[in-house]
Amino acid sequence: MEKIHPQARVKLSNIVWLIVMAVLGAMALNALITNDAFHWDVVGRYLFDWRILRGIVYTLVLTVLAMWFIGIILALTMAVLRESSNAVLRAAARFYIWFFRGTPIYTQLMFWGLLPSLYQKLSLGIPFGPEFFTFHTDRVITPFIAAIIGLGLNEGAYLAEIIRSGLGAIDPGQREAAVALGMRSGTIMRRIILPQAMRIIIPPTGNETISMLKTTSLVLAVPFTLDLTFAAQDLGSKTYLPFPFLVVAAIWYLVITSLLMMVQHRIERHFARGFDGRTATTAFLDVTP
Repeated sequence: MEKIHPQARVKLSNIVWLIVMAVLGAMALNALITNDAFHWDVVGRYLFDWRILRGIVYTLVLTVLAMWFIGIILALTMAVLRESSNAVLRAAARFYIWFFRGTPIYTQLMFWGLLPSLYQKLSLGIPFGPEFFTFHTDRVITPFIAAIIGLGLNEGAYLAEIIRSGLGAIDPGQREAAVALGMRSGTIMRRIILPQAMRIIIPPTGNETISMLKTTSLVLAVPFTLDLTFAAQDLGSKTYLPFPFLVVAAIWYLVITSLLMMVQHRIERHFARGFDGRTATTAFLDVTP
């Protein structure tokens, strides 16, 4: 009996699995299309409804502000403090990371939502002494601001560990070599350390951005009621048709996350240039003859 060539066996296996996946996909598609409970006509009618589009805008704004304006700044600060020679600063950074990683994001958002009830007024001044500036909490910490602060503080703790691990993965010998060449600390970080660390930092940061986009659905705890998830739930409760609006929200989340994945892939390719099979610790200061 003639033996089947290994390549032919692989091709045959691919064909078999293709048929199996096609059958399963067709079954799933049939289950979705033929089920009248999904009300696909309603999905098409409300897919571009102004309330849904408004929810998308607010979801994106929350993601950008919490992730890139609060989370990144806090993460960089805490990552640097974690490596500081000052024991007090190291302890403060570790406490921040421990606390915000150790408590649920929903609980943190609820706290920020209840802050105006806990403290009707906040002030700046000398402890147990005169107050220089006082303001009403509910006028400053609005649900929108509370949502951004809550999401940003939580995200900063996770990003701090990502950045710290990325910077720590670079061979210390490269910094020593750069110092021996007379380079300044800022130049070393900008020209040598960060370009290599970005290859390690970008993938998990991209994943955190996508996760943040979906985490914005929890801002109802603040309560903030203009995001995409709440808009879909509100329309579903008003029309007594929850399923089609869940599908609308899911479609938009998939579209946005797909675009974010494409951007992440392009950024990863950009920072991967110059790494032709060598490790990140030797690509920039390779002194091998």
